[in-house]
Amino acid sequence: MSEMPTWEGFMVPCLKVLNDGAVLNRREIRELAADVVGLSDEQRGVILGSGQPMYANRVGWALSQLTRVGALARPSRGNYQITDAGRQVLAQFPDDITENQLNALGEDPHSAIHPYVPSNRPQLAAPAIDKPPATLDPTEQIEQGVARVHQAVAKELLDRLRDKEPAFFEQAVVDLLVAMGYGGTGGVAAATQLVNDGGIDGIIDQDVLGLNKVYVQAKRYAAGNTVGRPELQGFVGALIGKADRGVFITTSTFSSGAIEYAERNATMRLILIDGERLTELMIRFGVGVQIKDTFHVVEVDEDFFE
Repeated sequence: MSEMPTWEGFMVPCLKVLNDGAVLNRREIRELAADVVGLSDEQRGVILGSGQPMYANRVGWALSQLTRVGALARPSRGNYQITDAGRQVLAQFPDDITENQLNALGEDPHSAIHPYVPSNRPQLAAPAIDKPPATLDPTEQIEQGVARVHQAVAKELLDRLRDKEPAFFEQAVVDLLVAMGYGGTGGVAAATQLVNDGGIDGIIDQDVLGLNKVYVQAKRYAAGNTVGRPELQGFVGALIGKADRGVFITTSTFSSGAIEYAERNATMRLILIDGERLTELMIRFGVGVQIKDTFHVVEVDEDFFE
């Protein structure tokens, strides 16, 4: 198959693997459902930001929805079994079913499917809303929303860094490396003087005695300006006799010649960080940004109900 099914697309496969009445746990169901839809090893290896495989997350949402409407039962913790209502769904929709179609079955008095209603509470009349196709499950929607926010923040970070004076940028780079863990316990990190710095903009001692140092060069370039091979050669020249490694950070990009030079340099290890990677690291390690909102995604506590 060419594309991984959405979480809706996993509902029928889940029903199919349970159609013989067996009681299976979530892990068994997700692997069997993945086999039913023909997921490749590459597709099974797609990981969400949470660290969970994408297909496992989608199967999880499919199982939750099917259980919510009564198509699946949970005879014990983490285990699922098809119900008569689930077999009715599978008979009526043998190939695919959407959330809207599943909910519509709950409105049919002759259907075994029933929408979940909290006990001892009146059912509220929900407004008739035609939902768009659920191409992403809720977790993926949250991750994509956060990614869009980060993308906008990253652009603003680059604009702000380019507008500041070189000394500010050099110190920001040092602050980032320290936040990433460089500097060690008792280490020292500092930006060098602007005059006669020999192409070195920052020095980080990884230990108290300064035996292990990280040398940094920071180039605050405007968009469209590319760091070329000559700049890297100058940085390497400044490091000869001082170190065998260095980090070159810029707000722009590196030319193909510069990247090739860094990869093939036999005398020194060079780490190149362009503007995109720079802002990604700043957001990840909380440098130049602050948390605006925090969202908590919850699930039922199985231990509470045992």
